[in-house]
Amino acid sequence: MTSHASGARSGAAVRRSARSGSGSGWLVFAGVLMVFGGLMTLFAGIAAIADDDVFVATRNYVFEFDLTGWGWIHLIMGVVITLAGAALFKGATWARVVGVALACLAMLANFLWIPYAPFWAIVLIAINGFVIWALCTAPSPSGR
Repeated sequence: MTSHASGARSGAAVRRSARSGSGSGWLVFAGVLMVFGGLMTLFAGIAAIADDDVFVATRNYVFEFDLTGWGWIHLIMGVVITLAGAALFKGATWARVVGVALACLAMLANFLWIPYAPFWAIVLIAINGFVIWALCTAPSPSGR
């Protein structure tokens, strides 16, 4: 029979080796979005804590909270989301589950953040939706 001495590999072997890296393209996509979204959330938290005059709140919004308190919530969430996003680059399986949970919490927090930064809150809600989608559609480690 013929041997594969020329170095050519079968299609199944190529597909298997392409999926066996530290993560799929979806995990890298989710990791980048989580790091970006986490840093933006962190910076929004710092801005809210540092100077309350940066944000102008809409009057008579149903979910009205103290801006400094929201700043601390965003600061902590930003740090945790950024670290979980970085863990996705390492291929940590726990980071996928934590990433989905954090993206859900971040979507809720940004919905409540709408009176302070309407456009940016909606952008971050969309980014977190893409994070959830990417983390849920990425191939599982057992499927690699």
